[in-house]
Amino acid sequence: MNKIKRGLDTTLAWFCVVLFAVLVVDVTWQVFTRVVLNDPSGWSEELAKYLFIWLGLFGSAFVFGERGHIFVDFAVAKLPDAVKHWIGVLMQLVILAFASLVLVYGGYKISALAWDQNLTGLPVNVGWLYTALPISGVLIVFYTVYHLVAILRRAESGIAADAEPDVL
Repeated sequence: MNKIKRGLDTTLAWFCVVLFAVLVVDVTWQVFTRVVLNDPSGWSEELAKYLFIWLGLFGSAFVFGERGHIFVDFAVAKLPDAVKHWIGVLMQLVILAFASLVLVYGGYKISALAWDQNLTGLPVNVGWLYTALPISGVLIVFYTVYHLVAILRRAESGIAADAEPDVL
């Protein structure tokens, strides 16, 4: 499972880098056509919006894999290790429920609803763009199960602040 996680981490990191690079090129093109050519590109603004959404969703999945998400631990850090352990388990279960219900199930439903809607500025339908929700949800579910198992086996600390960062 560690090998799968490392491969997924590397793939997801590179995917985010590519999304960011395409976003930079797209926004540069948008500014160039607006300022230099005085003829704004109609599709580049819409593409930038969806690239930013995809980057945010897949970037958050990557951060979940690294346990780098925001965790307010000023009260939990003062608790005994056994309590921190079970709070960590509870938090992973809450994240698992949220990712499963909202991102995977809800993302699938919204993608299906929007599948026949066309975008005005891009030659794709809206459903393809919404598929980032269930895909990132599946990634977050995988990472959450990975960390939940590691916490239960006491290979990781219950709270992320005590965890050692993974190295790619």
